[in-house]
Amino acid sequence: MCTLINEKPQLQETKGAQQIKFNLKSTWKSASLLRGLWISLCLIVWGCGHKGLNAELKGYDYPYPVHEYQFQTQGQSLSMAYMDLPGASTDGGAKVVVMFHGKNFSGESFADFAKKLQAKGFRVLLIDQIGFGKSSKPQAFQFSFQELAADSIHLIASLGISHFTLVGHSMGGMLAVRTALMYPEKVDKLVLIDPLGLEDWKVVVPPRSIDQLYAAELQTTAEKIKSYQLENYYDGKWQPEYDRFLQIPMGWLAGPDYQKIAWDSALVYDMILNQPVIYELPLLRPPTVLIVGTRDRTALGKAWASDSVKKQLGQYPLLAKAAHKKIPHCRLLLLEGLGHVPFLEAPERFWSAVSPEFE
Repeated sequence: MCTLINEKPQLQETKGAQQIKFNLKSTWKSASLLRGLWISLCLIVWGCGHKGLNAELKGYDYPYPVHEYQFQTQGQSLSMAYMDLPGASTDGGAKVVVMFHGKNFSGESFADFAKKLQAKGFRVLLIDQIGFGKSSKPQAFQFSFQELAADSIHLIASLGISHFTLVGHSMGGMLAVRTALMYPEKVDKLVLIDPLGLEDWKVVVPPRSIDQLYAAELQTTAEKIKSYQLENYYDGKWQPEYDRFLQIPMGWLAGPDYQKIAWDSALVYDMILNQPVIYELPLLRPPTVLIVGTRDRTALGKAWASDSVKKQLGQYPLLAKAAHKKIPHCRLLLLEGLGHVPFLEAPERFWSAVSPEFE
């Protein structure tokens, strides 16, 4: 297991680390007013019109009723938020689809996709993982895919669900793989949408400490968020319907808890970078559908890599074909010209392609 036990920012052991944290916090406080004004201006200019949001998104409405699963883990009380769309069967016997979101998203990102699944008779469960969306943002927490998988399975079991189709996007794809490896008897089918983890970045990019990852998160701006989405998700073609996916990250930037969000984000980056799943793909037992946009070039750590390595990273069409050969009982679906989030970039085209996989 490649997990790391990460303490709170203020509990670093060395003087050097303490100084780094002190400097980061001082810098954050001195810049907070200007940052707030800048983000507010960006929200107005880009038409998002949403106020600052706290860590658990209080006051921000999801499209469907939100429930909470309370539990104890790692010596603390936590809460996972989820949306539970009922299926067509009135006796509770509807087939179930569970959906795991990506790192830059929450369960809300699947709202339209989930509605289409519900229309086909499925019960659909959209989970906000710990550290994301409306779920708890613990500051002293060992993030691991094993932990998140176990937490999710306990939530699912509490709803009386014993088996399901599991959909995972991006980081959620890595989590879905880990869940299927840990609980193969529960996963009837695995659907991976542009999953992270089809290559092992830690062997080709320079290492980054959690302090470095945290410092980078503190440099996030509203402009950087939109620019990243525009380039990596939407091929440089912004549509008005994409605006809603700016509201949560920009709301957090303008809100009172961004340091919490940034710290958890750094811990999650560390988890993704240091806990690869690629070597265990041949061990997957459920039938698997691997869906990849051919324009996707996502790769964690690409910005830190040498120019020669950068060119080799994130080649999703090639990575998908290699993964397809490793995964038993796998069907590969390449979506020509689409990027990392095809179900948001071109929802109708995406649904037309994947709908037959949900019968």
